[in-house]
Amino acid sequence: MQILVLGAGWMGRAAVFDLLSNPKLEKVTLVDSDAKQLKDVEKFLNAPNELRIKYKKADIDDAEAVAKLMAGHDTVLSAVPYRYNFKLAKLAVQNGCNFCDLGGNNTIVDEELSLDDKAAKKGVTIVPDCGLAPGMVAVLVADGMTLFDSVEDVHIRVGGLPVEPKPPMNYKLVFSVGGLINEYVEPCIKIKDGKVITEEPLIDVEELEFPEPFGKLEAFNTSGGTSTLPKTYLGKVKNLDYKTIRYPGHCAQFKTLMDLGLMDDKPLKVGGSRIIPRELLSQLLIEKLTMGGKDSVLVRVEMTGKKDGSSRTVRYQIIDYGDELNKLTAMMRLTSFPISVVAQMLSDGTITKKGACPQEVCVPPAKFISELEKKGIRIEKTVS
Repeated sequence: MQILVLGAGWMGRAAVFDLLSNPKLEKVTLVDSDAKQLKDVEKFLNAPNELRIKYKKADIDDAEAVAKLMAGHDTVLSAVPYRYNFKLAKLAVQNGCNFCDLGGNNTIVDEELSLDDKAAKKGVTIVPDCGLAPGMVAVLVADGMTLFDSVEDVHIRVGGLPVEPKPPMNYKLVFSVGGLINEYVEPCIKIKDGKVITEEPLIDVEELEFPEPFGKLEAFNTSGGTSTLPKTYLGKVKNLDYKTIRYPGHCAQFKTLMDLGLMDDKPLKVGGSRIIPRELLSQLLIEKLTMGGKDSVLVRVEMTGKKDGSSRTVRYQIIDYGDELNKLTAMMRLTSFPISVVAQMLSDGTITKKGACPQEVCVPPAKFISELEKKGIRIEKTVS
């Protein structure tokens, strides 16, 4: 296996950490435009005698340079902002490489899936949206679908939370601020009463409860988490939705910011200057919500339906607190380990389907879940 990782941020470095744990990996090349980021990853990995990893400085906008780096690799793992992924997927197909990414934008994913014929002809596979949500939760749903004769409801709830919440929002940044705001402003796609519909984000707040120290929490509409699931399971599921988990009150706070226009991309004249509200908000969130302390990731996928004529409920639940010894936050583990598993499955031939396809279609669920559990991600599965 020879894997190219694009992006040396939190998620890219965690993916590299996991890839290096596989003795069958021959080579991993980590690429970033920031030499300091690459040096930081070297320190983070703390593996001076590890000869399988190479560090390369390159601009992701330089298609020629990126294409050259793809040569000699069987799979490309993208941990860069989603806006690059369609261009990178096309480059990967042209260079005969498999491709997977962390995704996060439905329009970009649709563009990637349009490469199905070209990828199939090249004998490679493109799998978008391979992080946490979108990502891992899609494979859990695929696994659950095998346990029913018919499915009524699929409810997906996911959140990254500080273990010890602090003001001003009882929240800390655990992934990119751009990705966070995107989840809060983009439309939410779901299946309702057997039809694919679009709803607004930051509405439809519900209460749910997790074991201590979390207790009562809230969940509300955000975008991207369902990814391709509504298209894949239309006609097979009556209701399917996704909501983000936060401490109570969070949704109302961010809804106010959105209603005030602070998530807008349109430039605004302020005094003698023009500012973009979203950029200002992003900077303030980075300054105010970047803090220490342990994080956690909560996942609950609950499905109801019929099996052999009887009602059935299947629940998958994860509560992860990260890995302090290896300096991996819970969000790094739960986002990067799933895409690392997919990249390895692409490289070793476990994923056999060629073309461009969603995870729930081409990733073997049992094997995927088994690999995550080997990495200490405990997935509690109950059938009642």
